[in-house]
This record gives sequence, C-alpha cells and structure tokens, in this order.
Amino acid sequence: MTNTHFGFKTVDESEKASHVRGVFDSVAPKYDLMNDLMSAGLHRGWKAYTVLVASLKEGDQALDIAGGTGDLALAFSKKVGKSGLVVHTDINEAMLSTGRNRLLDAGVVLPTLVCDAEKLPFPDNHFNVVSVAFGLRNMTHKDLALAEMNRVLKPGGKLLVLEFSKVAPPLEKVYDWYSFKVLPRLGKLIAGDDASYRYLAESIRMHPGQQELKTMMHKVGFGHVDYHNLTGGIAALHVGIKC
Repeated sequence: MTNTHFGFKTVDESEKASHVRGVFDSVAPKYDLMNDLMSAGLHRGWKAYTVLVASLKEGDQALDIAGGTGDLALAFSKKVGKSGLVVHTDINEAMLSTGRNRLLDAGVVLPTLVCDAEKLPFPDNHFNVVSVAFGLRNMTHKDLALAEMNRVLKPGGKLLVLEFSKVAPPLEKVYDWYSFKVLPRLGKLIAGDDASYRYLAESIRMHPGQQELKTMMHKVGFGHVDYHNLTGGIAALHVGIKC
C-alpha cells in the first residue's frame, strides 16, 4: 500500500481519485459562480493571459486537460478556427458534462472525452498546445501526468500549466486567513459544501511551489520551462516547451 495526500489527509493512492471525484461531483453545479466569487473575478484574467501565451493559430490542435466547464477550450476554439481542433477532457464526468453543455449553449461543438491525464488516449507528437488549468494539483502522480503531456505534444509544442501556487511572503497571513476562514464559509453559503472548499485550500498548500514544479517539468523531458507569477503568486502559469 502506497500513501499520498488528499488535502492535509493521508490516503491510499488507490483512493485519492475517488475522493477528488466526490469533491468535483459536489461543486460542479456552482463551479463557475464560485470561481468568480472566491477569486473576485481574477481567474478570468489569469485564463485570458494563458490564452495569450498559448499563441494558437488557425489550424492548430490543442488538448485541454481537466477542462472542466470549458473556459479555455472555448477560448482556444476561437483561435484555431474551423480548420483546427480543440479536445476538451476531464476525468470527472459531472464537470465535463457541465462544460459540454456550456460549450453547446455558446454554439461550439468540440470533441469531449472523459480520460485520466496519467494515461492519455492520444498518439505521440500530436498536439501543438496542451493545457491544464487548476487540475494538476488534484492528480495522484503529477510526474506521470506531466510525462504524458510531454508525450502527446509535437516537438516544439507548448505545455501550459495554470495552477494555484505559493504566494509572496507579505501576502501569506491574509491569504491563509481568507483560505481557511472565509472560503469554506463561502462554499457553505453558495454551494452548500464547506468541506470541498476546505480541501481546495489544503490542496493548494500541498501542491509543488513554482520552482519545484519547474524542476518536475524539466525532469519529464521539457527542454525549456519558465513560469509567470500572477497576482502575487496566488496563481502561476508554467510554460514548458518540448524540444
């Protein structure tokens, strides 16, 4: 038996995915509203910056992992045009269904697939861009997932990892207060679920910091890796180039 973390709790590796699935099954109906409230809308700017850095062009192919409610997939689809392709994936069926319906409401039809980022069902050297926004920290074997993302990218392709990260020291106390006092209460009030948002705060603290994640990306084969701190490090965008 091998253990891993689920927030601050220690669980068997085989159980983590089901715990994470339970969290996102619960939050899916209010996910977009809660994102706006808990980030004061900042997540929209972070995602817009990610789309800018992606530099997708007409005819490109992109893979959005842990795509959830489809923010990035929708934005990417506008960049690649009718001759390009965006594949929208998530391991959680409730989140993916919510995202698919949102995309359809916007008049956008994309391939939508439930899949595990640690075992991607795509050929080698296939995509120009792979993205994962606020999903990597929930994965049991982050190194395996990153290696899979590298595998499916074309040489010269770009991985974009947008994730909560380590905040600048002057922000730590107020950020901890907000994360552990305000956020669970907000989750209880709006989504009827304080436990899932307490897990969110804990999972952020257990996720590798900026430099550690950069090192992990190098180790799985990315030749060039850089990161951009967003809003004092509350989030960071890591960019890896497959050489």
